[in-house]
Amino acid sequence: MTTMHTSMNTQHTILFKQNTKKMSSSRSRSIEDERAGAEIVYGAENCYIHSVKLLEELGFPKGVLPLKDLEECGRVRETGFVWMKQKAPYEHFFVGTNSKVSYGLEVTAYVENFKMKKMTGIKSRQMFLWVPITEMSIPDPKTNKILFKTPMGIAKAFPLSAFF
Repeated sequence: MTTMHTSMNTQHTILFKQNTKKMSSSRSRSIEDERAGAEIVYGAENCYIHSVKLLEELGFPKGVLPLKDLEECGRVRETGFVWMKQKAPYEHFFVGTNSKVSYGLEVTAYVENFKMKKMTGIKSRQMFLWVPITEMSIPDPKTNKILFKTPMGIAKAFPLSAFF
């Protein structure tokens, strides 16, 4: 009975590993598919220029994503998908909003004028918790306010001047 149980566990482990490889492989393919046809730039200086131009084109102040030591930036114009890779995670304190924000190794989003949605890699410290930021937008440019949203739908607005 022990031999049968061990044999079944071994088969289960092999199946689990195969399924894990399939999931990992399909995830890799979806990332590759998501980035297909992208404009990609490399190097800190080129990525900085690229990211500032992107923010300006979308209507955001250039200080809203103060990423450090960028290594790679990409954009797929057809889908609006963008990414920015840094050498290391980075935390930034915004004096104008009195908030600390953490940027992961990679920040991603889908962009359109005055909006970044489905964002990943950004968290804001609120009280004692790190809260993911999944969207930022400027709903009405005349108000000079920028709105940040969490996955729970909670939003907070700040003056645009806090990010120049």
